[in-house]
Amino acid sequence: MSHKRIPKRKIVFAGGGAAAVVAAAILLPQANASGTGSDPTPAPAPKTLSALSAGDLASRIAARLGPAFAGAYYDKDRQQVIINVVGDDSDDSDDSDMRAEVARSGAVVRSVRNSTAQLKSAAATLRQRATIPGTAWAVDPRTNQIQVTADRTVTGDEWDRIESTVRSLGADTARIKRSAGEFKTVAAGGDAIFGGGARCSLGFNVIDGNGAPGFLTAGHCGVAAAAWSDAAGGAPVGTVQQATFPGEGDFAFVGYDDATTEAPSAVDTGDGQLVEITGAAEATVGQAVIRMGSTTGLSDGSVTGLDATVNYAEGTVTGLIQTDVCAEPGDSGGPLFTADGSAIGLTSGGSGDCTVGGETFFQPVTTALAAVGARIGDGSVGDGSVGDGSVGDGSVGDGAVGGASDEGAAGNDDGPAGHEGGEGAVDYGGSATAENG
Repeated sequence: MSHKRIPKRKIVFAGGGAAAVVAAAILLPQANASGTGSDPTPAPAPKTLSALSAGDLASRIAARLGPAFAGAYYDKDRQQVIINVVGDDSDDSDDSDMRAEVARSGAVVRSVRNSTAQLKSAAATLRQRATIPGTAWAVDPRTNQIQVTADRTVTGDEWDRIESTVRSLGADTARIKRSAGEFKTVAAGGDAIFGGGARCSLGFNVIDGNGAPGFLTAGHCGVAAAAWSDAAGGAPVGTVQQATFPGEGDFAFVGYDDATTEAPSAVDTGDGQLVEITGAAEATVGQAVIRMGSTTGLSDGSVTGLDATVNYAEGTVTGLIQTDVCAEPGDSGGPLFTADGSAIGLTSGGSGDCTVGGETFFQPVTTALAAVGARIGDGSVGDGSVGDGSVGDGSVGDGAVGGASDEGAAGNDDGPAGHEGGEGAVDYGGSATAENG
């Protein structure tokens, strides 16, 4: 994983309106390779696919496999989609024909033990027994397990409780690791916006259902202030129309006060270069992604889990994307996207920093758009990615590689820290207050 630091930039104004653009770089990280199951009948070699094409194929296979489907992920190095199938891959198994069909479709078949239902049940157990501030969990289809993470604030009896709960689920179902940092929202970010003494980041420009311009940012920013400007102490340029945090996501929609505001779907990569954002897409485990933040600049990495539950001090947030992309206070609300111009997520929070690494969580852009009734770019959504949909509707995600999204409540040493230019604590709608970063 690499990162660069670049100077902070303001929202660009054009024709009296904000033409907000965010910064990023075209960087591609490493991804994990996978194993495959055996197939009793000869099959064509696996197809070489892009991440979005792999997701499209996975979604179609998921619909055919039904309960036998146990998630999917993308092997970037081999450019293949790996399909987890529950059960034995022996020649005389009842589902050998089904596995052969999957292989003939161009995917790699991988036999696994845990079904989607089993992983969802394990996530529910974690929610009931181990909702502890400073913890998070998500389904990792590469290991066919739930990855549980505890930050450094989880100690003593709380550590014993989370560890014993994970142990009760079985080593084949869940595993736990310790994070060196602390889970917290990371306020500020990309192109700076200011409101109520807080500093956050504009994520992506969007158009609402009435054709009016606005932008997406983090929900914990949206509940911190109703009006936002492009400069500390400046006149507001946008008003929060909808915000969710904590709960089922971390996103906010801010409508531009001037209806004639130009709001292009572009990412500024510096030196006058722009990357067109053509639409939103679901995340795929193993997918290369890029993030921008005003504190740490440009950082790249990969998606490591889906439908993640994160337990912040302010409350539980569900349905997030887990990554190994670094972030620090000052990066909240910033954009997560792909090199080919797909909007993926909005920076929520995590642990670690861009020196030692850590985990960072993102709000899926597709979920935010659906919730606020807006569109990005031409309004298209990347087809069939391995994301937040359910198996029932043919996409690979919530019931497939997700399922860990439930309730919980999480640790945060200073709440939504990193708000620059603030005075005193920030009230998040009755939740915990935050120190100034």
